[in-house]
Amino acid sequence: MTVNTDTATRERSRVALVTCAELPDLDPDDRLLIEPLRALGVEVTPVAWDAAGVDWASFGLVVLRSPWDYTSRRDEFVAWAARVPGLANPADIVRWNTDKRYLGELAAAGVPVVPTVWATDDTWTPPAGEAYVIKPAVGAGSLDTGRYRLGDPDEAKLAREHAARLVAAGRTVMIQPYLSAVDTYGETALLYLPDESGKLAFSHAIRKGAMLDGPDTGTTGLYKEETIKPRVPIDAELAVGAQALAAIPGGPDQLLYARVDVIPGEDGSPLLVELELTEPSLFLATAEGAAGRLAAAIATRTPARS
Repeated sequence: MTVNTDTATRERSRVALVTCAELPDLDPDDRLLIEPLRALGVEVTPVAWDAAGVDWASFGLVVLRSPWDYTSRRDEFVAWAARVPGLANPADIVRWNTDKRYLGELAAAGVPVVPTVWATDDTWTPPAGEAYVIKPAVGAGSLDTGRYRLGDPDEAKLAREHAARLVAAGRTVMIQPYLSAVDTYGETALLYLPDESGKLAFSHAIRKGAMLDGPDTGTTGLYKEETIKPRVPIDAELAVGAQALAAIPGGPDQLLYARVDVIPGEDGSPLLVELELTEPSLFLATAEGAAGRLAAAIATRTPARS
């Protein structure tokens, strides 16, 4: 049987970058992948995760990037992920990582995590500290998230109303102390991409400035705007990153990318805020060569389709 080599190559190199209907042409940072992938012979197609009539099996690899509207439809999103062949990161990771109650598992495994109280009703006690944060266990882009001062009766009332809104919507509520170091030092995001051997390795880091300046007042759009700058992480931050990755069910070798967000605690030691394995911004524009390295890893992992 004669095989058309051009057709076989085209099928083998077809990749979907998964987005949402509000970002049909991808987030600007993810668009940095397109030219490096094309230079490697990869046909790139941005596709909304919930688009009708998509033959996901026709892609050699399906890479989750910006499906940021899934948070109100998580069950639908998780079910979709389970049906998609060649998904990166894989569907079992998507299920585990899209509910922030995974932080409890990481804490039990010895990872230093921001202390968290979980609530499914309106009976909860704020954690110790001058201020605390309320947010949903399923969420993205810092939406439905607010900062509340413990000593202010009006803010305490707003906090309970915020939690009640989330509970009424059937969402699990997270209550955490507000880490004041975010106002000065900021939050560090550690980005991990495959190295030349294909193993996940530290790539680059960024600093995010404080985003929460008071109670939740509602936000339109997919996410709150962030102030981003490149950062050289300290050894203690990298150590927490390594601990978090080591505690992932199934291990980190199954991953195409990962992001570990940390903030200094009261004693200055970094605490894990989030381990983002589903659809994190990777801030490729902040590190020279990062887009090319991720593109090379995507091309390498794209299997042949018969």
